[in-house]
Amino acid sequence: MSGPCPPSRPSSSAAVPQHPGPRRTAPTLRRGAALTLVFAGALATGAATGSWGDSPRRPEGSAAAARVPAQRGTAPDGLRIAAEAEDAAAGAAAEGGSGSAAAREVVSRSGDRWGAVYSAREYEGFRQQLDGSYVGVGLSVRRAPDGRIEVDRVEPGSPAARAGVRPGAGLSSVDGHATTGRPVTEVVAWLRGDRTGAGAGTPVVLGLRDGDRGWQRTVRRARLSTDPVTVDRLTGDGPGARTRGTGPAPDGRQGAADATRVRVEAFTKGTGEQVRRAVREAPEGDGIVLDLRGNSGGLVTEAVAAASAFLDGGLVATYDDHGRQRVLDAAPGGDTGTPVVVLVDGGTMSAAELLAGALQDRGRAVVVGSRTFGKGSVQVPRELPDGSVANLTVGQYRTPSGRSLEGTGIAPDLDTAGEGELAAEQRARTVLSGLGEGS
Repeated sequence: MSGPCPPSRPSSSAAVPQHPGPRRTAPTLRRGAALTLVFAGALATGAATGSWGDSPRRPEGSAAAARVPAQRGTAPDGLRIAAEAEDAAAGAAAEGGSGSAAAREVVSRSGDRWGAVYSAREYEGFRQQLDGSYVGVGLSVRRAPDGRIEVDRVEPGSPAARAGVRPGAGLSSVDGHATTGRPVTEVVAWLRGDRTGAGAGTPVVLGLRDGDRGWQRTVRRARLSTDPVTVDRLTGDGPGARTRGTGPAPDGRQGAADATRVRVEAFTKGTGEQVRRAVREAPEGDGIVLDLRGNSGGLVTEAVAAASAFLDGGLVATYDDHGRQRVLDAAPGGDTGTPVVVLVDGGTMSAAELLAGALQDRGRAVVVGSRTFGKGSVQVPRELPDGSVANLTVGQYRTPSGRSLEGTGIAPDLDTAGEGELAAEQRARTVLSGLGEGS
């Protein structure tokens, strides 16, 4: 998760940032609206898979594609819901109650699947994360089927890593709060200190468990930087083989092309330029595997910038905004000759789906993997009287061919569901070997 920096406060009527297009300047999202795909997308991933972290995690045309007519779809009436939430918040505050709680009640009854209300501190935390930094201990957690919370991932070099916390350990408590049966988002809030205002340098006590053995570790929160783009080379004939691995695939398939893999975990500030640089610096003769598996979204402007690495201008997506059509165009000058395969799975969401769908519709990439999540709606945040933020749906995104992503996702050109991550990488490289230079 290159585009405009997110605002420090949401706005429902701010100026529209601009992206260069081949012949004109195309409007992107409103300030603030660019933030919202990660809000709904990442939180939905945590709820659906039971996996979430205090650090970002990775838990289906032509260049002159025709513009499609605006369609409202089934998006809730965001303006009406916002007005009702504001009225409820103001009324509750006047009576000495919680404005954010009253607004949450309105949003929960609104029928807005992706609508949510965040405290000012939670919103600021998301904004900082999209800027490429966050305060936390470097843990991602998941909920086991029995309700226990487990460590899913530990960021290298983080406070948790230095304390010896390892993936797979049970996280039984945070600062004395029992975690079993609690929503993963609440556990993450405890880890970050969102509810208490704890910042970098403040201690947090982790209760850990491995079988019958339990112990505690006290770590200090830190401001950590994200690195959402990683680049490596896939070589050799083994499934998912890297530069250090060779050998035949178990099923005897040969001829997989060497490739540069560009893995994007989230679209934070600067991600688009990182993708463009990786494509420019790929060894001559390599195809590109753009790995969007587990990418829960982020800044739409960054997804458009990433699309510009592979396109010479033209349409990336359209979206509805209260019935008005908006257009997102790629910048000119991208690499249109190197073969590209996009890897996706059920954790590929929102802005990541927008990118995959654009490259698929434009005939620029073959999509390999399993059907994506299907989060294609647009949210706009509005500040409430008590400083909390209501994030409400106003429309839907559509791919260059006019497909809506909401509820359907992107169907891969080659479905590898059930084959595993390494097998999907091998299939992607086999596809690349058949695309050839200049495809």
